[in-house]
Amino acid sequence: MKSNVRRFLGVVLGTFLISLVSSSGSSSLLNLLPLLPALGLLVIIVLIGILFDIIGVAATAADEVPFHAMASDKVLGAKEAMWIVRNAASVATLCNDMIGDIAGTLSGAVGTSIAFAAFREVGLWSQGVWATLLVSGVAAVTVGGKAFGKDIAISKAGDIVHGAGKVIYAWETITGLRITSLGNTVGSGRKRDTNRRQIRPKKV
Repeated sequence: MKSNVRRFLGVVLGTFLISLVSSSGSSSLLNLLPLLPALGLLVIIVLIGILFDIIGVAATAADEVPFHAMASDKVLGAKEAMWIVRNAASVATLCNDMIGDIAGTLSGAVGTSIAFAAFREVGLWSQGVWATLLVSGVAAVTVGGKAFGKDIAISKAGDIVHGAGKVIYAWETITGLRITSLGNTVGSGRKRDTNRRQIRPKKV
């Protein structure tokens, strides 16, 4: 129970801090960017949300068994892929709930800001029309992209998780910061019951 409460508080606090930093950063950046580059930023945010949603779904759909042989052959990213599968619930929470929802909220805010900028620079329609068109368009692309991505995530779950494992391997190699040290370790597996009593055959 306590671990669930800590996890809940960690997700809430982490989401709040990431949203705060990303929102303030994007708002400052939008004030400096012209209209077309700002639209490019909006597209990147939407794609990030879709990409992490695919990774989160793939983590829950992938099978761990094929990565055992790959890890024994020392294939790059195989151990990290095993870690992703073993921690699928946490990975899905991070990718789908935290990053995915933050990207959705942020894309809506950025789309609204771009709508006001488009009204000032282009005119043509009112601010309300621009905001409605952009926010609706962003929502449609995001929902459609995630729906299409889920089919890919399920059918190509192993390849996607292995690709994510390679990214984690590269990150840990370059930065020295170990992501896979969090949660379950790859080599731990299931704990054996050492307290189980051995049943010996009775002497006749």
